[in-house]
Amino acid sequence: MKQITKFFKRSEFACQCGCGFNTVDAELLFILNWLREYFGEPVTVTSGCRCVAHNAAEGGAKKSFHLTGKAADVKVKNVPAREVFEALAENFPDEYGFIEYSTWVHIDSRETKYHKGLV
Repeated sequence: MKQITKFFKRSEFACQCGCGFNTVDAELLFILNWLREYFGEPVTVTSGCRCVAHNAAEGGAKKSFHLTGKAADVKVKNVPAREVFEALAENFPDEYGFIEYSTWVHIDSRETKYHKGLV
């Protein structure tokens, strides 16, 4: 599928149910590109866009940012989730949503700050 930034293809964000939903927010792409440049390592999107049905199947929040293409769950190669979370929180202290899980980090481009350590 089409390359949408230097580091990411649209297909990486497609809803995993196969419905075709793959609209990605530009601000989210900005954060993910920054993350790739910061660590110099590939960023893998483990969950991007989600349709309502797939979000429910995943147990996602009813107002999940994944539903609008404004969220991605990611892993950075060779970098622990804690380090990824800390880098995001330190470099974007007053904005966006970052939630640390044991092996991955949720990132969303919400307009207000929401930073939550290990869940």
